[in-house]
Amino acid sequence: MIDSHAELADFATASARHRVFVYGTLKRGFPYFDIAMRTHRFVGRFLTRERYPLVIAGAWYSPTLIFEPGRGHRVIGEVFEVDTAGLAHLDDFEGTDSPAGYRRTTIAVAAEADKTESEAWAYVKDRARIDVIHSQMLAEYPLDPRYLPASKR
Repeated sequence: MIDSHAELADFATASARHRVFVYGTLKRGFPYFDIAMRTHRFVGRFLTRERYPLVIAGAWYSPTLIFEPGRGHRVIGEVFEVDTAGLAHLDDFEGTDSPAGYRRTTIAVAAEADKTESEAWAYVKDRARIDVIHSQMLAEYPLDPRYLPASKR
């Protein structure tokens, strides 16, 4: 039972729902879905309202969304609803505290089914944080056979 306003505020914050747009290895059927997304509610397939460069990058051949709105393609991905604890787990998973990690920002997305627009969190990188790009800009990430999951690094 919640006994105080402070406890109620803490509960409301902890149970808040956040939309997260995933475009790479966190999508359903991809290597990290079971580890990071399986317990979260799938909302649907979405695409970014703006164009962004989605590339294969880095030593592990990871999918990377470069935060350069207006360049590249409208990127196709999936939106999930996560709670505050789930969002913190994703921040840790994506290395937001690491200089080489991703950063979380909001982007506008549109549902593939009915074109309804909303905002969602997305994990992006600035071009200056990318050491090497291995692909052209993509509209959707197919699992790249060169991708090295953490278990093989």
